[in-house]
Amino acid sequence: MTDISAIVLAAGEGNRLRPLTANRPKPMLPAATTPIIEHVFDELLEAGVTQLTVVVGYGRERVQSHFGPTYRNVPINYVVQEKQLGSGHALLAAEETVSGTCLVVNGDQLVDRRIIADVIETHDAGADATLGLIRQADVSHYGGVILEDGEITEIVENPRDERNYRLNAGVYALEPSAFEAARAVDPDDGERSLVDAIAELIDSEAVVRGVVSEGLWVDATYPWDLLRVADSLFAAGTVPEREVADSAQIHESATLLEPIVIADDAVVGPGAVVGPSACLGENVTVGASAVCEHSVVDADTRIGVNATLVDCVTGRGVRVGAGSTVGGGPGDVHVGDRIHQDEPLGALLADHATDDGGVTYAPGTIVGSDARIHAGSTVRGTIGDDTEVQG
Repeated sequence: MTDISAIVLAAGEGNRLRPLTANRPKPMLPAATTPIIEHVFDELLEAGVTQLTVVVGYGRERVQSHFGPTYRNVPINYVVQEKQLGSGHALLAAEETVSGTCLVVNGDQLVDRRIIADVIETHDAGADATLGLIRQADVSHYGGVILEDGEITEIVENPRDERNYRLNAGVYALEPSAFEAARAVDPDDGERSLVDAIAELIDSEAVVRGVVSEGLWVDATYPWDLLRVADSLFAAGTVPEREVADSAQIHESATLLEPIVIADDAVVGPGAVVGPSACLGENVTVGASAVCEHSVVDADTRIGVNATLVDCVTGRGVRVGAGSTVGGGPGDVHVGDRIHQDEPLGALLADHATDDGGVTYAPGTIVGSDARIHAGSTVRGTIGDDTEVQG
């Protein structure tokens, strides 16, 4: 593959990441301090991709306004999936933007250039599709494939049996026949799946190759996974152990503990302790003597004097008052109709959530967008959007 076109699927919402995705799509959530999809773009370009098509849908304005018409001098062609009717439907929406062989990747999962490069190198004219795979003990929440002598003989969503599956990393090299297969698949509850299209190719005895890669792959399925995403980026060296923007203002008496990343225009006040494993987005302020450890703090957030954040994820524009405490996980977290036990989350504070100071957050607390917590409150469980909690 010489001139390499890539289709990036970025139309989904990410329901299990609510309330963080109430105002933006999952691909725009922070991986350390930059959007997940920006890391995907970087890895595609480093692997040699020269053309980008991005399928957008839910919250598409957030993607388009952030990146504009180009990224690192590579043109971006946006295609709108008006209704989110599955990954196969998204693929077909972008069909007219490519010809011949193309790459397809998920825009809401971290993949590094090694997986992409392995797929490019493995794919040849004799294959209708080539999939990037990784070794992972538990594939039950993702797509698993059976690989025999370099060819995929079966692909299964959420497999539950004990066979030797490889995890489908969501990196595909596809020939035009894959688009035909996506069209041929019968929709399931109105949605067309790219995985079903690959299964259709296999059933038709087309050649579907797989390559097992040692590259980094991380998915953020639930809010606490954003902590794991940042940890993985630090561990892989994708984000340096100490990255502090030139425009950040760090008081001489503040303490920074690596690994740490601090974005543009952030301010760390006197006596504050930030890190280890802390990510401060653009224009974040950490007040005097505050502590921020193992947390992902998104842009425009203010952490008050003497506040403590441990195992915390915030949205944008959050206000944590003076002396408030997120003591860290593990905790039981309510997501939809499920309770996830002992997850490593101190608290999630969604966009523009505010507390008036002296608030204590029980492990696993989720606070919705624009909620307000009055001074001296102790909160636990799930606090809805626009909710006011009295002390």
